Amino acid sequence: MSRAPLWRAVAALAVIATSLLLALTMAPRLGLDLRGGTQLVFETRDSPTVTADADATDRALDVLRRRADALGVVDPTLVRSGEKRIIVELPGVLDPREAAAVIGKTAQLNFHPVLGPASEDGGTNDGTDDGTDGGTAGDTDAIADESGQKLKLGPVALSGAGVTDAAARSDPQAGPGWFVTIDFKEPGPWRELTGKAACAPVGDHKRRVAIVLDNEIISSPQVDESIACGAGIGGGTTQITGSFTPQEAQNLAVLIKGGSLPVPLELVEQRTVGPTLGADAIAASAKAGVVGVILTALFIGMVYRLVGVLAAVSLACYGLISYAGLVTMGATLTLPGLAGFVLAIGMAVDANVLVFERAREEYGDAPRRGLKAALERGFKNAWSAIADSNITTLLAAGLLFWLASGPVKGFGVTLAIGVLASLVSAMLISRVLTAALIGRIGPRASGIGSIGRVRTWLTRRDPDLMRARRLWLAVAAGLLVLAGVGLVARGLNYGVEFTGGRLVEFGTSRPVDVAAARQAVADAGFPSAVVQRSDDALSVRTGQISADDVVRMEEALDRRVGEVAKQRDELIGPSLGEELRRNAVIALAVALAAQLVYLAFRFRWTFGTAAVAALFVDAAVVVGAFAWMGKPIDGVFLAAMLTIIGYSVNDKVVLFDRVRELWPVRRREPFGRVVNAAILQTAPRTVNTGLGALFILAALAVFGGDSLRDFAVALLIGIVVGTLSSSFVAGPVAIALERRSGQPPPAPAAPRVRPARRDDSGAVV
Repeated sequence: MSRAPLWRAVAALAVIATSLLLALTMAPRLGLDLRGGTQLVFETRDSPTVTADADATDRALDVLRRRADALGVVDPTLVRSGEKRIIVELPGVLDPREAAAVIGKTAQLNFHPVLGPASEDGGTNDGTDDGTDGGTAGDTDAIADESGQKLKLGPVALSGAGVTDAAARSDPQAGPGWFVTIDFKEPGPWRELTGKAACAPVGDHKRRVAIVLDNEIISSPQVDESIACGAGIGGGTTQITGSFTPQEAQNLAVLIKGGSLPVPLELVEQRTVGPTLGADAIAASAKAGVVGVILTALFIGMVYRLVGVLAAVSLACYGLISYAGLVTMGATLTLPGLAGFVLAIGMAVDANVLVFERAREEYGDAPRRGLKAALERGFKNAWSAIADSNITTLLAAGLLFWLASGPVKGFGVTLAIGVLASLVSAMLISRVLTAALIGRIGPRASGIGSIGRVRTWLTRRDPDLMRARRLWLAVAAGLLVLAGVGLVARGLNYGVEFTGGRLVEFGTSRPVDVAAARQAVADAGFPSAVVQRSDDALSVRTGQISADDVVRMEEALDRRVGEVAKQRDELIGPSLGEELRRNAVIALAVALAAQLVYLAFRFRWTFGTAAVAALFVDAAVVVGAFAWMGKPIDGVFLAAMLTIIGYSVNDKVVLFDRVRELWPVRRREPFGRVVNAAILQTAPRTVNTGLGALFILAALAVFGGDSLRDFAVALLIGIVVGTLSSSFVAGPVAIALERRSGQPPPAPAAPRVRPARRDDSGAVV
C-alpha cells in the first residue's frame, strides 16, 4: 500500500473513532420544540431616561437571568440576539402566563414614607402641613393601598437596588400564611426610614411604610409599636406580610431579588411546545431517517453493487460524524434541524454518485488501466463538481442561520454540519473502503465495470434534447404563468410567523367535528379565528390575543368537542412578523444573487445567469404550488426554499462543469450539441441522486407528521422541478446567452506529460 492510501486510512480511522467516542460520551442539546417548554423573545424599549442600546440590553439580560434562576427552572437559556432582543428558553415551563409575567415584569421596587391619606386635591387631609403642599418634587402621586384607600407618599427613601436577597417563607408556629423576607445591603437607610415612622402615634398613617412595586403598593405595614422613635428596625432585614398564596409569595420574592430592569421590555415572540409533541416528533423523524436510509442504501447497492454497498457503509459513518459534530459544537437540535439531518443523508449520496459515474467513464475509456486507477481518477475528476455544489449548499445554510429565527435557525446549522460530514464520508471514508477492496473483485461485481443501463440507453439513442429548446422554454414560461395565476387568484397563506398573531394547536383524544370546534371558538369570543383539523389535532389561528384568552378558548373546546390538550402555542408580535417576512424575501433574493456571483466566478457569466434563471423558475413553481394548495408560508417553508435553491444549483453545477470540460475539445461543434452531450452524460448522476433524495423525502412525508409533511412536500416539488430545469431551462438559456455574448469558446488545456507509474495492481497509470 502506498503512502497516500495509508495516510487516508489512518485519517478515516481517527475520524470514525473520535466521532464514536464523542457520540457515546456527550448528549445532544435538544431545542424546546423537541423537549417541551417555553421560549420568550423580549425587545428592549427606550425609557424617558435610558436608551435601549446593547449595554442596556445586557444589563436587562443579567436581571432576567437572576429571575429565571430564582424561578427554579432547570437549565434555562438566556442570550442576547442582536442589539435589542433577549431570547429566554425555559424547559419544562408549559404555562407561558406566569413565566412572561414574572420574567418580563419591569419591577421598579421602592420604599416610601407615608405622609397620610390623600385628599381630593392630592394633598394630605390629616390637618398637618408637612411642607410639601401635596405636590412638590420628590413626592409621589396618590396611590391606593391594599384596602383601596389612597395614600400620599413621600420621596423614595430606599430603592430596590439596595436589596441583596428576598425569599418566600412560611412559619407554622406564627400561624397560616406566607410572607416574604427582604435583606438589605446596608441597614442604615432602612433603620432611618422606620425610625422616622416610629415617631408617629400608633394607628397613625404616618407610622406606615409603603413598599411600591411598579407604581402599586404591595404592602404598607405599620412599624411595630415596640420600636422607639428614632431607633428604627436594625439588622438589615424585614418582612412583607399579607394574604399571599405560596405562588404569589414566590413570584414577589423573584421580582424583588431580581432587581429592577434598566429599560422596559416588550414580549414580541412566544413559543410553547408540550413534551409529548416533541417526543412524537423525535420518534417520527427517527423512523423517517431509518426508512429513508434503508431505502437509499438498497437503491445505491443495487445500482452500484460493491462500491454502492461500501458507500452505504460510509453513509452510516456520515450519520455518526454529523451527530458527533452536533454534540461537540453544542448546537441545539430542533425539529427542522432533525429534518435537515435526515435530508443531508440524501445529499451525501450525491458525492458518491458523482465519483462512481466518473469512475465508470474512466474505466470505459481505458479498461486496461484497471478498476483501481479508474476509481482514483473518478475521485479526482469529480472533486470540482462536488466542491462547487457543496459550497452553494453552504451558502444557503449560512443564509438560514443569518436571517432565520427560532427552530429554523437550527436547520441551517445541521445542514451545514451535514454538508461538511458528507464531504468527509464520501471523499475520505468511501475512498479508503473502495480502494481497499476494488482490486479484489471483478469489473461486473464492482459496480464501475460498465456505464450502466441508463447511460447505455442514452448513448445508443443519442436524443437531441436541445433541438426543442424553444418548446422547453415555452413550457417553463407556462409554469410561471400558472404560478402567477395561483398567487393572484388564491394568494399566499402566510403563517403566523410572517403575519403576527397567535397559533395554538390542541391535541384531541378522538376525531373532532371541525364545524363544532369553530363554533366553540366563536362562542368563546373569537369569531374570526381560523380553525383547522389535521390528523388528531386542532389548530386555531387568531390575532394578538393573550394567554388568558387561550385558556378560555381551551375551556370552550373542552365543553363542546371533548377534552383537548394544548400541544403548541406560538405568539408573534406584528412588528416581528413584518420583520421576519421582510427577511424571508431578502434571504431568497440574496440566495439567488449569491449563487449568480459564485457561478459567474467559477464558470462564465452566461452559465451563472442561466443557472439563476432556472433557479427562479424552481422557486416560482414551488411558491405557486403552495398558493394553489393553500399550504402555509412560514419559517419551515423558508428553510425548504433555501434548501431547494442549494440542492437545485448542485444539478446546474454538475451540468456546467461537464459543459466546461467538453467544450474546449469540441470547439468545432455547435454549442447546443455540447450542452446536449453534457446533459446526456450527467443524466445517470441526476437520476440516481434525485431518487436517493426522493426516498428520504417520501419517508419524511409519510412518517414525519404534520409539522414536517409540508416541508417534505415543498422539497419533493422543488427537487423534481429543479432536476428538470437543469436540462430544460438552464441548458436552453445558456445556449441563447452564448449566441449573444460574443465570447470565444475556452481554449483546450495544454497537455501535460507526466512520468508513468504503476499502481498496486501493476497497471500503468
